[in-house]
Amino acid sequence: MPIDVLMPQLSPTMTEGRLAKWLKNEGDKISAGDVIAEVETDKATMEIEASDDGILHSIIGEIGADLPVGAPIAVLRGKDEKVAKDYKPVSKAKVVEKAVETPVAAAGQDAASEVAAQAAVAAPNVAVSAGVMPKLNLGGKPAAGGHGAATMGGGRVKASPLARRLAEERGIDLSGVAGSGPNGRVVAEDVKNGIRNSGFGIRNVVRKGDSLEKLTPMRKAIARSLLASKQTVPHFYLTMDVRMDALMDVRKQLNGHLASRNVKVSVNDFIIKACALALADYPSANAAWNGDSVAVFGNVDISVAVAIDGGLITPIVANADQKSLVQISGEAKQLVTDARAGKLKPEQYEGGSFSLSNLGMYGIDSFSAIINPPQAAILACGAATEQAIVSEEGIEIGTIMKMTLSVDHRVIDGALGAELLGAIRHYLQSPATLLL
Repeated sequence: MPIDVLMPQLSPTMTEGRLAKWLKNEGDKISAGDVIAEVETDKATMEIEASDDGILHSIIGEIGADLPVGAPIAVLRGKDEKVAKDYKPVSKAKVVEKAVETPVAAAGQDAASEVAAQAAVAAPNVAVSAGVMPKLNLGGKPAAGGHGAATMGGGRVKASPLARRLAEERGIDLSGVAGSGPNGRVVAEDVKNGIRNSGFGIRNVVRKGDSLEKLTPMRKAIARSLLASKQTVPHFYLTMDVRMDALMDVRKQLNGHLASRNVKVSVNDFIIKACALALADYPSANAAWNGDSVAVFGNVDISVAVAIDGGLITPIVANADQKSLVQISGEAKQLVTDARAGKLKPEQYEGGSFSLSNLGMYGIDSFSAIINPPQAAILACGAATEQAIVSEEGIEIGTIMKMTLSVDHRVIDGALGAELLGAIRHYLQSPATLLL
């Protein structure tokens, strides 16, 4: 009997994958465990392993195709088995799609719509003046309540996860889209048809000589996550200057001592340790929003933003408060190497209790980072530069780094956020404490 090979779910957040490369050809003998293809997920390029023995009878998935989890990509057959010409693999994509739409996910989508609705009622011109695209009604049916929010008037719109994602990416009000699915459920094709019929779409932006670049699964995931974060998480920002002279001196001495071991500790390693110790001092800030509760993490796991081809990823230095600077340095460097080679395992980037983003190496003085849900805070660090400093002794030259803490106000209040940022500064300005 033929064996259907389906698109696997290679990470907890994966809903679709892009086939990057076939490593086997039709007619090849396949053994369970053989790597048959590579697929781009929302996090990295990963390998697909065969779960059964057989002959690769036919390849269905084309290179570059975006296929949902559960969609057939190939068919295996026995050595002497004949496969009927009209044989069609059974797709389980719809089953997976329904499974993805959990009550928690639905609650998050409702929250996003509710935030948009409240903003539209309270200050209808704010979104436009702030440069945010308002929800578009595609004319399929009247928008509930006239405000472009799916949760107003007639209640939550029934829609597939893919349809919701497409609508979110394009700023489309689902309450204005006529659903063709079961019981009027809005499906992805309804959203696409609405875009075509309304004349709205990226084609209106493209001019002669311009080109379109297809989004990678990772870039799509980044866009969804960050948009949801800015729309649903009440950010506020705290900024402090850090005197880095003592840290620079300690780092120079430490690296001189470690040179024979071919180890070099970076400024970022010091910042990771400082964040970890500060979170251990203020465990209430080492937390995440959990709907009707706050989840306080038992471990201090620091997610470090790493730029890779096509986007960014946040590998985790786990239990960073319990590790030495040398341990953190070695682990962080290996995580960066594996991230850029696409070799990270899901458990190495899924989770984390706090994030760090450092653009100092790019010459950026300061910036505000977007919170990485469900975490409650992220620290953004700029370059450490020499500046004139006024003190009791007069004017002197010192090395200053500006850092900005982005905070989820639902979890961390202003005072706690200030204390956390102050603790991070204390550790950075007293670098000997980071060597203990």
